[in-house]
Amino acid sequence: MCYTIALNFEDGITRFVDCRKGEKVLDAAFRNKINLPMDCSDGVCGTCKCRAESGSYDMGEDYIEDALTEDEAAEGLVLTCQMVPSSDCVISVPVTAASCKTGQQVFAATVTRIEPQQDAAVVLELDAEEAPAFLPGQYVNIAVPGSSGHRSYSFSTAPGERSLGFLIKKIEGGLMSGWLTRARPGDRLELTGPMGSFYLRGGDGPLLFLAGGTGLAPFLSMLEVLAREGSRRDIHLIYGVTRDLDLVLVDQLSGFAGRLPNFTFATVVADPASDHPRKGWVTQHMPEEMLAAGEVDVYLCGPPAMVDAVRHYLDENGIRPASFHYEKFTPNAPLKASA
Repeated sequence: MCYTIALNFEDGITRFVDCRKGEKVLDAAFRNKINLPMDCSDGVCGTCKCRAESGSYDMGEDYIEDALTEDEAAEGLVLTCQMVPSSDCVISVPVTAASCKTGQQVFAATVTRIEPQQDAAVVLELDAEEAPAFLPGQYVNIAVPGSSGHRSYSFSTAPGERSLGFLIKKIEGGLMSGWLTRARPGDRLELTGPMGSFYLRGGDGPLLFLAGGTGLAPFLSMLEVLAREGSRRDIHLIYGVTRDLDLVLVDQLSGFAGRLPNFTFATVVADPASDHPRKGWVTQHMPEEMLAAGEVDVYLCGPPAMVDAVRHYLDENGIRPASFHYEKFTPNAPLKASA
């Protein structure tokens, strides 16, 4: 039996390693040629201290208090030289991937479908040679053929499959937008990743998803994972756009409403001339009942102005969610994700 361990480095690069039953994470990483920080490897120095974001594991008793205090362990900190997983785990590593003598993964994929979404976006579907591992919500860099540039896009599909989906905003004169007008099924692309600290964490509390424009993509990946898990969590998604024509893939959200018993969603259009039933900004339509108790996990993906507006709204109203994860993106590339 093997467990999959996602090592998420501080520079946003994620590497996945297989960990055998009874094997310590540090040993599994070394076996996979990733040199996690370490000194003693005996639970004495604390050099290998990381944070377990999700998963089950046993730390044993062969480490000293100076290396890992009881309070630190209660907060999810672990010593990878002692940590023995009993499930798949996500571990936040407080150093760069390069310092652990590893780097980004590069893989190839073939275009299978290009479908315009009104005049706002394009759905790009690819077939990878091997199913890439990633965390729902993460992104990759896609090299634009015929150029030296790349663009960053979040997966809109679930991990573990060769078929990959992306929701790409149409940009007049944009590098990727221009290539997509010429692209055909069978064209090959080079992808680098996965990357990013914006991804779905475990838990059983309510979830509030806030999507702006093509920031909907990572939530489609998250919802697919939750649906396959048979999640019973209360989930509400607010999808905000500028114009009516920017509302795309709403049928997919309706499909998730049929698969997830406690999932609801609302669409919001900012254009005051719109006939949409909900106009304005996302902050004007956030459900007070979900925020009042402060037990909700909030995930936010959208342009910088939207992210800043939501952060200001929460601060101004003294709302402290159980956790708050967000990712800003510009039309050309996502900015650094935060949590």
